Amino acid sequence: MGQSDRESLIEMGFPEDRVKLALIRTKHSGLQPALEWLTNPDNENEVLGEEAEGQSLDSLTGDNDDNGEGQTANSLKCNDCGKTFRGMPQAQFHAEKTGHDDFSESTETIAPLTEGEKAAKLDELRAKLAQKRALEAEKDKEEFKKNEAIRRKKDQDSASLIEDLQRKEQLKDIEKKKQEKAADAAAKARVKAEIEADRKARADRAAAAKALREGTTPPSASPAPAAAPAAPKASTANSARLQIRTEGSRKIPPITDTFPADTTLFEVASKIQEKTGVEPNSAVFMTTFPRKTYTGADLGATLKELGLVPSAALILKT
Repeated sequence: MGQSDRESLIEMGFPEDRVKLALIRTKHSGLQPALEWLTNPDNENEVLGEEAEGQSLDSLTGDNDDNGEGQTANSLKCNDCGKTFRGMPQAQFHAEKTGHDDFSESTETIAPLTEGEKAAKLDELRAKLAQKRALEAEKDKEEFKKNEAIRRKKDQDSASLIEDLQRKEQLKDIEKKKQEKAADAAAKARVKAEIEADRKARADRAAAAKALREGTTPPSASPAPAAAPAAPKASTANSARLQIRTEGSRKIPPITDTFPADTTLFEVASKIQEKTGVEPNSAVFMTTFPRKTYTGADLGATLKELGLVPSAALILKT
C-alpha cells in the first residue's frame, strides 16, 4: 500500500486518523480492503481519537485569531482557489497536491457524504484501481515479452558460439590427424629408405669382398653416376622453389610453390594432393634433366638431400 492509497482515501473525505487505522488493520493489503474496512459499520468504534474537523489550520495559515465570537469553524477554505474542505487532512492533501498555502477557517458546513455518494465514490475508486491494475498487467506483459526476446537472443547467440567453437575444434582435429598421418607416412618412408640404403650397402660390401677374394675389380663403378646429384647438397639455400607438372590421365595447370629445404618429397605430395588427386604413398616424381625418378624410399628424403634445392622442375605421374 503506497502513499497514493492514503491520499485517495483522504480525498474521499475519510479522516486521516481513520485512514491510518484502516491501513494498519488491513495490513496495507490494498485500497479496496481499506475502503471496505472504513465503510463497515462494525469498525466505527475502532476509530481512535477522531480529530475535530473544525480544528484550526495554524500550520498552514499561521493565524490563531478567532473569526468572531460565538462562531465555530466548520471547514477550511483555500484562499488561492476558493475550495472548502471538511478538515485538516483534506486541506493538507490539497496543499501537497497543488502547492497552495493560503488557508483560512470557515463557518461553512460541508455535508458528509451520503451512503449513495460513498458507494459511488467507492465504485469510482474501484474502477480506477482496476484500470491501474490492467495497465500494470499490460506493462508486465510487455516487459515479459521484452525479457523473453532478450533471453531467446542470448540463447541463440550462445548456441551459435558453441557451434562455431565445435566446428573450429573439428577442423583442428581434422588438420591434426592429417598432419599426424603425413608425419607417420614420412617416418615410414624414411625407415624404408634407411632399410633400402642399408641393404644396398651390405650388398655392395658383400660384392666388394667377393671381388677381393676372386681377385676381380669390385663393381663399384656402376653407382658412380648416381653420385652426381650429391653435388647440390652443398647448397646453402634453405628453401626450394618447385614447379610441378602432371603427366597422365589427369591434367592440371602447373603448380609452383616454395618449400623449406628440409621438407620431404612425401610432404610435398601431401600438400598438393587436393589439387592432383594423387595419394602421397603412391606418388611418382620425375626430373627430365638429369632424368631421374623419385618413388618409394625417395619420398622419405628431403628436398635438399635429393638435390632439388634451390629450385627444380618436377613431373608427377597421375
